[in-house]
Order: sequence, then structure tokens, then C-alpha cells
Amino acid sequence: MSDSIVGRKSFEFAVKIVNFYKKFSVEKREFILSKQLLRSGTSVGANIREGINAQSKRDFIHKLSIAQKECDETIYWIDLLFETNYIQKEDFDDLKNDATEILKILKSIIKTSKANNS
Repeated sequence: MSDSIVGRKSFEFAVKIVNFYKKFSVEKREFILSKQLLRSGTSVGANIREGINAQSKRDFIHKLSIAQKECDETIYWIDLLFETNYIQKEDFDDLKNDATEILKILKSIIKTSKANNS
């Protein structure tokens, strides 16, 4: 992906999400909630990639803000799948920790970019 830390981490996270979805959909035969997780979890990195290639600082902030929202939504689906006993604790901890780390990085980048854009 990109040389940026958040770009690399979000791509690695998307790979985990895709692999989790493939395994999950076969083992649990659950497609609705897991598809939501797949969509939002892979969207994070896609929006970060768009941000890296943004046309302006404003566009960069906008794309990363969308990635932030998608990351937060992904955490919602991870929490929901765990609370409804679809995800085991080990998978939950792994996915949630990665998503939370990416979310914190995104919030920091957006905050700094907004401050520097003033």
C-alpha cells in the first residue's frame, strides 16, 4: 500500500478481515452481520488510500474522516458479533485491538491536519 504506518496497518487489517470473513462464513454460515464487517473493515484502508492520494489538504481530511467513521463502524460490528457469541474471545481481542489502534492513529492525524490547515 503506502509507506505510511496507518496505510500499512489498515491494509494488514483488511487482509485479516477478509480472511476472518472467509473462515467465519463457512464455519458459522452467517452472512448478514459478517458481510457488514467485511464491508466496513475493508473500507477503512480504501479510504486511507484515497486520502493519501488526495487533491488537497481539505480532501485529505475528508477521506481520513470517512475512514475514521468506517473504522468506528467496524468496531461496532466486532462488538456485536462478540456479544451475540459469533466471535470467540481471541478473535474479538485481535480484531478489536487492531481496529482501535487504527482509529486512534486516524483521530490523531485528522486532529493534527486540521490544526495545520488553519
